[in-house]
Amino acid sequence: MTKRFLYPFFAVWLAALLAACSTPRTKPATVIDRGSPAPLSTAVEPVPPGFYRVKKGDTLLRIALDNGQSYRDIAVWNNLSDPNLIEVDQLLRVKPPAGVKPAAKPPVPANPSAKPIEKTADKPSEEKVESAEVAKAPVDPPIRLSWPVKGKVTEEFSEKNKGIDIAGKMGEPIMAAGDGKVVYAGNSLRGYGNLVIVKHDNTYLTAYAHNKTLLVKEGDSIRKGQRIAEMGDSDATSVKLHFEVRVNGKPANPIPFLQ
Repeated sequence: MTKRFLYPFFAVWLAALLAACSTPRTKPATVIDRGSPAPLSTAVEPVPPGFYRVKKGDTLLRIALDNGQSYRDIAVWNNLSDPNLIEVDQLLRVKPPAGVKPAAKPPVPANPSAKPIEKTADKPSEEKVESAEVAKAPVDPPIRLSWPVKGKVTEEFSEKNKGIDIAGKMGEPIMAAGDGKVVYAGNSLRGYGNLVIVKHDNTYLTAYAHNKTLLVKEGDSIRKGQRIAEMGDSDATSVKLHFEVRVNGKPANPIPFLQ
């Protein structure tokens, strides 16, 4: 190949080489987000005595039952104008403030028709079964209760059942097991049907579930042996009474308390 043909080829090659060298080849810079602060600790502060931290799936009525209180009292202690509005991680007072006794008569909320419906703080995708903390029934209980109905016990007390089931006939009268005040009468608590809850003192509650008809209302003072409901099968697969005793909100075996 002659010099006359080599020169143009060399010139083009040199120009291409110089153009490539003029564009620096650098790695992309690492992107650092300095606008987002470091993640904070997600540790939740301990719950002080007399308070409860709302969990997913909770309702005010369930919290009240599990703490041996009237849901209306808890609403008043926490300035809740609507008993249906509670939020996950909310801290609720479940024991009366110092010097304050539970209301003698359940106070009426801002909306008198507002009752705690089965509306949860953050409704779970599927119903969960929680293991309940169970109270140990004393050998000689300080409160004596009468049988709310005479019949065969078809399911005994357990951590899952939380009470006893007593078989009977549709419409059979259900009697109050002791003197007290009705703190709930309705059907908003899932799994209990038409339910009556009676508060006997600051320690003991009794609950009467699956009734056909309720014969008392919230705030009523009742006497032992008073007719409070009629047996039924609401939210149940058979006619029965589900009867619970709660000691400071914890389920206890009703049998040692019954005379």
